[in-house]
This record gives sequence, structure tokens and C-alpha cells, in this order.
Amino acid sequence: MTVSPLPRREAGFTLVEVMVALLIFAMLASAAVAILALSVRTQASVGGRLDDVSALNRTLSILSADLGQAVARPARDEAGVLRPALVGEAAGMTLVRGGWTNLDAAPRASLQKVTYRVAGDALERVAYPMLDGAQPLPPTVLLPRVRALHLRYRFQGAWLDQWQGVQGAALPQAAEVTIERTDGTLYRQMFLVGTGYAPARQVAGA
Repeated sequence: MTVSPLPRREAGFTLVEVMVALLIFAMLASAAVAILALSVRTQASVGGRLDDVSALNRTLSILSADLGQAVARPARDEAGVLRPALVGEAAGMTLVRGGWTNLDAAPRASLQKVTYRVAGDALERVAYPMLDGAQPLPPTVLLPRVRALHLRYRFQGAWLDQWQGVQGAALPQAAEVTIERTDGTLYRQMFLVGTGYAPARQVAGA
């Protein structure tokens, strides 16, 4: 009697094995996507924080340069009214500064009038092309997400909330600038006025 050989079993995976493998792959893929999304959010958050710190440091440097190079030169406003060299209130100020570089040799002085103010939720610096009677140039946004700007002026040992010249002095001796951000964070810095440019202390990025 001839015995027929047993049928050879085909190599491969069962349906259950394939389903388990697909489940494991889906779990790994989901974990990888979650890690990637977290990495992207973290990178965006860190990048935004670094950009904000850089903008704050630039703002402090510009303030230090403007206040350090302030000069006792009165200037006329757009209506032709003669104003003091530095007009300061609690929420903004206008001053005349020296050291305005003239790379194009334009017919203008090396002095420049500038204004600091908060418009909307941004701290702006407004410059004027001429000292007397000129309309301002378009404002430059220095720092976003600013709720308020608080200023005080130091003269002969006293802090003043306003400044338009005191006892024949055109400039205060120092100015205290406090920037209040929309998240409630406060940055306070003091600057010497009219003593030449001194770089502002940088804000740490932590």
C-alpha cells in the first residue's frame, strides 16, 4: 500500500499575529507622533521666549542710548510751540538726543527728537525727521504685549512723576523706566540722563 505524504504546512503569520503586529505598530506610531508634537511645541515656546528676551534687551539698549545722549535743546512741536528738551509724564516722554548718525549726509542736524509711548498693547518709539515743527515718522514697535509704561525722573535726591524742567535744569539726573507686560510681569530699569551712552544691563533669557 502506498502511503501519501502529509501536506506541507505553508510558512507565514496567522491573522491574530498580523493584528497584534499592527496594534503594536499603531501604538509606537502614536507615541512617536505625540513626542514629535511635544518637541515642536517646546521649540516654538522656547523660540518665542528667546525672541521676547531679545526684543526686551534691544528696547533697554535703545532707551539707554537715547537717555544717555539726551541734550538740553528745546524743540518746537507740530503746532510751533516751544517745548522743553525733555517732556516726561508718568506714561511717556519726549526728548532730544544727540549722536544721530547721518550716513547719507542729509541736510539735517545730528540731534533727533524721539517719543516713547504705549499704543494698543505695544511700546513704540516715534522719531521726528526734524527738531522743530515736523510731523513724526511712522512709529517703530519696540516691544509687544505691553500693558503700561511707568516713568519717574530723579532730580536732587527726589523722584518726580513728571518732568518739564525744574529750577532751571533742562534734564533730570536719571530716569526710572518700568515696563508692565500683559501677563503682569514687570521690568524696571534706571538710566542716567545726559551723561553719554552706557549699554543697558541685559535681561537673562531664563
